[in-house]
Amino acid sequence: MYTAQGKFNREALLEQHLPAVRRHALALQVKLPSGIELDDLIQAGMVGLLDALQRFDPNAGASFSTFASQRIRGAMIDELRTRDWLPRSVRRNARAVEQHLYRLEQRLGRPAVEREVAAEMGMDLNDYRQLLNDTNNGYLLPFEELVAESGEPEAGGNGPPPPFAALVDGERRERLVEAIEALPEREKLLMALYYQEELNLKEIGAVLGVTESRVCQLHSQAIGRLRARLAEE
Repeated sequence: MYTAQGKFNREALLEQHLPAVRRHALALQVKLPSGIELDDLIQAGMVGLLDALQRFDPNAGASFSTFASQRIRGAMIDELRTRDWLPRSVRRNARAVEQHLYRLEQRLGRPAVEREVAAEMGMDLNDYRQLLNDTNNGYLLPFEELVAESGEPEAGGNGPPPPFAALVDGERRERLVEAIEALPEREKLLMALYYQEELNLKEIGAVLGVTESRVCQLHSQAIGRLRARLAEE
């Protein structure tokens, strides 16, 4: 969007993309614990939008909408990372699930079912499922975090990444894709619905024919498998 003098019109872009900040905040809020305020996400998203306006290079070949969306969502996730709202006991339980999943699946040579994991942890099935519910909030946007850690190049940045960085990025993405492909079919479908189709937990439950609580359990277990496998590699 340009002025009559052919200059990049940042004010017009700001006004045009303000509604996108709220849309991103609403889409993110449905995936988060109830204690996360919408206004906090919107405020962080505004910072991201302003940063996008400052850093965008119209000659880089990417659209501003795409670049701004990355900055808005990234700023919201950065804000969430600064909050240590998860109890230490829940973090310990999440790590315990990952460790037991890893050891059990190494022995079995296949994805473990819930009853097997529960037995491995010395728990009955109901207690294990409750633990999955409790730890699900600890997996705060894990897919986005994995992408962010992979060094993904940004539109309008300072050119292509160095060759080594590009190689690392490709290797991490390949490992993540392989780990997702190794998930049980229902967990793989859940991941696609949640992260690609951006359905919320209630909507995913309707697709899978299970309760929202059950979706939380399956999501938590899927992320535990992914984290355990990626940590191994």
